[in-house]
Amino acid sequence: MIEFRNVSKKYETGDTEAIHNANFKINKGEFAFLVGSSGSGKSTMIKLILKEEEPTSGKIIINGKDTTFLKPSRVPYLRRSMGVVFQDFRLLPDKTVYENVAFAMYVVKATPKHIRRQVPMVLSLVGLSEKAKVYPNELSGGEQQRVALARAIVNNPAMLIADEPTGNLDPNTAWDIMGLLNDINLRGTTVVVATHAKDIVDKMKKRVIRIDQGNIIRDEKGGYDGEI
Repeated sequence: MIEFRNVSKKYETGDTEAIHNANFKINKGEFAFLVGSSGSGKSTMIKLILKEEEPTSGKIIINGKDTTFLKPSRVPYLRRSMGVVFQDFRLLPDKTVYENVAFAMYVVKATPKHIRRQVPMVLSLVGLSEKAKVYPNELSGGEQQRVALARAIVNNPAMLIADEPTGNLDPNTAWDIMGLLNDINLRGTTVVVATHAKDIVDKMKKRVIRIDQGNIIRDEKGGYDGEI
């Protein structure tokens, strides 16, 4: 699903590489954590996957296709295969929970019939059926993140990318969100989570790709060995 081949990224404003010669492959149906301290390169790696940034060198393969030199006009089509969840939720404040999730389907020109069928099903999956007519400012942080998750998966993406999805949540709510991500993965969706939440990484026993100063220094299944 995702493959980095000798990928490096150096920003014009920096003296050092944000990512240095990264090589890894995340297969279909995997659940992988990207871990590392602030400034380690996690966010840059997510941006490279989403084509928000271009690598300085190397190749990035998504769904078997080399996306390194993808034309800008094709990027939206690439992103349709991905659901994305951010730490700050990024919900539309003037739209209800139902409308926020449905909007992701309008963008890809889904039929009204498909939207009416799919949105309630996804809201049920994340436990928000009774909140469909509520606005984001009436929800708790955990509920807002559930809406963001529902929006990310409503178009049945092949992969789900989550950038610090529990960063603004209390521990119990964070575990609820991680449980949902695990359930989504068990349904067949590839899940990649960038985080510095050591306790979550330790307990979930998934694959861990650890980044330090742009270098991948560990890639194996299990907990996290050290401070994040």
